[in-house]
Amino acid sequence: MDLELMISSLPKLLSAAIVTLKLLSASLFFGLFIGLLFAILRISKNVLINKFAYVYSYVFRGTPLLVQIFIIYFGLAQIEYLRTSFLWTILKEPYWCAIIAFALNTGAYTSEILRSAFQTIKPGIIEAGKSLGISNKIIFYKIQIPVAIRQSLPAYGNEIILMMKGTSLASTVTLMDLTGVAKYIISTTFKPIEVFIVAGGIYLFMTFIIHNVIKYLEKKYSFQ
Repeated sequence: MDLELMISSLPKLLSAAIVTLKLLSASLFFGLFIGLLFAILRISKNVLINKFAYVYSYVFRGTPLLVQIFIIYFGLAQIEYLRTSFLWTILKEPYWCAIIAFALNTGAYTSEILRSAFQTIKPGIIEAGKSLGISNKIIFYKIQIPVAIRQSLPAYGNEIILMMKGTSLASTVTLMDLTGVAKYIISTTFKPIEVFIVAGGIYLFMTFIIHNVIKYLEKKYSFQ
């Protein structure tokens, strides 16, 4: 075991971990809004809207994230119209292609998590709001959404951890995230065990932090 290599590679891997966290943060930010939007569409009584949201969720949850990244990064580049449009300034960048793929993927899972949370809200909570003369729109935005988010924290915490580990696939489109830098170091040292132990330790530490933050939020916002 080359301890010297493990120590010398740590600063490079920690620096790359920042890229991983940026990818994760941006993906979760956009994915949460996408998930909330499609969760609302999924509970709509309009059949067409409901089916549209269901198809989106089914497609992105039913196909591998790696395939989605490849389709967005390599596939969309084959469409000549996109290469000549303003969208190409975004789609030609692997960083933004990865974020788009991650956001759409986590958005699909988030939509199902929130949909389930919406459907488990007790009718008495809504009826209590109506009895006070509160409009349906205010009840939805001020009562149902906060309650749904609160109830979905445990499941969403798992999704954040899965998404964090999923960002390792960004290295497949030349992004130098934590996994990408680890692969580069291995290609020059030919010592994968030592490097992946350090990289895995960093991933494990980030998982530990996320797990405990979610656990704290669950405890803080749990119903008394």
